[in-house]
Amino acid sequence: MKLHLILRETVVLFVCCFAIQSAAETTSKPNILFCISDDQSYQHTGANGDPVINTPVFDRIANEGLRFTHAFCDAPTCGPSRSAILTGQSIWRLEEAGNIHSTLPAKFATYTDELRKAGYKVGATGKAWSPGRLEPGGRTENPAGPIYEGKTLEPPFSAMRNTDYAGNFQDFMSEVSEDEPFCFWLGTSEPHRGFENGAGLKTGKDLSKIVVPAVFPDNEIVRSDIADYLVEIEHFDMMVGRAIATLEERGMLDGTIIVITSDHGMPFPRAKASLYDLGSRIPLAIRWPEGIENSGRVVDSFVNLSDLAPTFLEAAGLKPPSMMSARSMTDIFANKERKTRDAAYIAMERHDGCRAGGKGYPCRAIRTENFMYIYNFEPSRWPSGSPDAAVCARAIPYGEIDSSPTKTFMMENRHTHGIADLAYLSFGMRPAEELYDLKKDPEQMVNVAGTTEYESMRAQLRKQLFAQLRKTKDPRVVGGKVDWDYYPYYGRIRTEGWTVDPKPE
Repeated sequence: MKLHLILRETVVLFVCCFAIQSAAETTSKPNILFCISDDQSYQHTGANGDPVINTPVFDRIANEGLRFTHAFCDAPTCGPSRSAILTGQSIWRLEEAGNIHSTLPAKFATYTDELRKAGYKVGATGKAWSPGRLEPGGRTENPAGPIYEGKTLEPPFSAMRNTDYAGNFQDFMSEVSEDEPFCFWLGTSEPHRGFENGAGLKTGKDLSKIVVPAVFPDNEIVRSDIADYLVEIEHFDMMVGRAIATLEERGMLDGTIIVITSDHGMPFPRAKASLYDLGSRIPLAIRWPEGIENSGRVVDSFVNLSDLAPTFLEAAGLKPPSMMSARSMTDIFANKERKTRDAAYIAMERHDGCRAGGKGYPCRAIRTENFMYIYNFEPSRWPSGSPDAAVCARAIPYGEIDSSPTKTFMMENRHTHGIADLAYLSFGMRPAEELYDLKKDPEQMVNVAGTTEYESMRAQLRKQLFAQLRKTKDPRVVGGKVDWDYYPYYGRIRTEGWTVDPKPE
């Protein structure tokens, strides 16, 4: 009888201890607030050195957490970049999701689904996974999470979206129970074009202090265009600040991983939809006092945004699915960065279908501290879209580049002395291989591939890039289904008769 009582009490004690441990594990799981702007290049935050922009929230998160100086998107185009973030995979592994205006097949695991299985409440507002169609991929819900969109506001400028992103986060938080961890995607449409012309001047920005990248003409038109773009980033920053205030009011700030970044670079020529730094290098700051050692560090290691998916899962105590090829950043959080974090890999397939037959411009790149090497698989195609608007789904010339005052000026003056060379860099054809010496040419304007001086470096980087592509099973290198030119295009087609070529038999 006594033995029976002892056994029963032991079992009860074990069950109680297990329940307490499980509860502790549940309550200790970090919350995740992922904040992503739409089309913002690395340098356009105060912490990253821009002298005009006002981004106190990004600067605070960078100062109190980690500021990354070599963070890169996986693809400088909205849908593929967001697919890579969600799945933790390079875009060449994602079939249709490697194209914009496509879909994200349900067979690819996402960190949001894995967190939901582990008891997280998941939600999103604004621009989540987009643009494209979910149904062809077998999904019925945005992979970033259920969309919260009930709150709207009067935006400060006419071209901005009227979504109250922070208000929708508050609505989401009102549904989160006390012991329930959450994961929320706060995605603004800013600074995606269009912009209200003159918004920068209206907010008092001094155009003389605007930093104009060397690939653009330096004049008042371009400076004003950049100022308008900076205003939209400030709107994003303000929304993130309001969301953080909600966490502070609830006493949840330090237990939340806060990430602030962008899907890719600025909507200007030779930026968005190109692999150069203006298109692929993005701001990234992460704050999590409970999980980051020695907060306040500047991280120079190379990371891709796809690394966030396994990072979130490991931080939550979960094992990332084996299909996730990206690397967790938990070693960086622990201040034990791997020595192998010396390069980022970037890719493009079809952006907006602005070539005959809806073809893309397939290319891959490796970015190291001192060099950028790019391999263009189809150099006979127009990299920024055809000059013939009739073959573009958007019905504009060089349609991979968004319409803008800067683009218009460069096109109208592309034969003018002092602008012709810049226009060619943005709109002209490119060779199969490009190599840029970033110490001498930080804005990647002088291609040194093919020169005797850089031959050994070209060969070395090509070898390193293709080794990574083989390791991660890029079908353009290892063989297999290469259908990006032929997948359906689900974007709005503005020209009659525009179509994607059928795949050859």
